[in-house]
Amino acid sequence: MIPRLLAIAALAIVTPAIAATAAKPELKVTTLDGKPFDLAAQRGKWVVVNYWATWCVPCIKEMPDISSFVKSRKDVSAIGLAFEDTQASDIVAFLRKHPVVYPIAQVDVTAPPKDFDSPKGLPTTYLIAPDGHVAQRFVGPVTAEKLNEAIAKGS
Repeated sequence: MIPRLLAIAALAIVTPAIAATAAKPELKVTTLDGKPFDLAAQRGKWVVVNYWATWCVPCIKEMPDISSFVKSRKDVSAIGLAFEDTQASDIVAFLRKHPVVYPIAQVDVTAPPKDFDSPKGLPTTYLIAPDGHVAQRFVGPVTAEKLNEAIAKGS
């Protein structure tokens, strides 16, 4: 009986209870302008994966900073994932007022990308290293300073 309990306990420790962000997540989405975005195609660069929503005030506040950061670095790209249940046309209209230099895709709130945790709060940002692993996850607003610090640590 004890060996069986030990085996069950060991299995519980090894097997995660809920899905977690993959160590090297995959992400294939179609952006609002109809273009494909494949995270694997970004290997060799740092990638900012930013979950946000049009109704999220901290998200709106961080967007210009992320955009400026991406524009200032040739070794960084980004993808914005609009995490909300609305019409794509509403997001496009929002982006006309709040433009960014990186592509935006809308993701289904009921079936988010399988290799990333469903955001517990917005904004949620993942910094993906050039080799494809998750270097850092940020919950709450991110700044260029925080991104630079994380890249400096991971380089």
